[in-house]
Amino acid sequence: MVKLYGFSTSTCTRLVALVCKEKEIPYELISVDLTKGEQKLPGFVEKQPFGQVPYIDDDGFILYESRAIARYLSKKYSNQGTSLIPTDPQAEALFEQAASVELTNFSSFVAPICVEKVFKPRRGLQTNEDKVNELLTALAPKLDTYEVILGKQQYLAGDDVTLADLSHLPYGTMFNQIYGELFESRPNVARWWKAISNRPSWLAVKGGA
Repeated sequence: MVKLYGFSTSTCTRLVALVCKEKEIPYELISVDLTKGEQKLPGFVEKQPFGQVPYIDDDGFILYESRAIARYLSKKYSNQGTSLIPTDPQAEALFEQAASVELTNFSSFVAPICVEKVFKPRRGLQTNEDKVNELLTALAPKLDTYEVILGKQQYLAGDDVTLADLSHLPYGTMFNQIYGELFESRPNVARWWKAISNRPSWLAVKGGA
């Protein structure tokens, strides 16, 4: 069984748990309490030198960075559950393209917005509204391009869901709770978001891995 070392509600931990659900991979969550700084303890840093969650132990194979873990699990368990990474070279290239889009044109804006609007207030820090507004202004044309792409196909890499789509969910859900109109005002984005955010795998881990 895969051992997932992480914090139940962290975005990156839930991404890995989401993939496990999609791929029907049994996993055990080993809780790492971020509020107590357990991710910085020597025993944890020995496995994850940056002191961040999550990492996995797959029968002695240690791997950290949630995107790397998600790809590893998707490929190792390719014959079970939902196919999340295509094997056809052209289809895989389109997946890689979509994965790059998610990282550079979505998460690069949405994640820091969530830091400012959600994580900073939780820590008693002040939100930098100027930074948020700059990020929102930069994100808008990116979402307009999503609208065009998703007007031609069901998902970002084609008509089948892939890991690239699901990778939007942890931060995207948090963002959508604050700025839902930015998705809803774009019909194709709204349709796509409804499809991925209502998948049973995400509903199972949305509140915690």
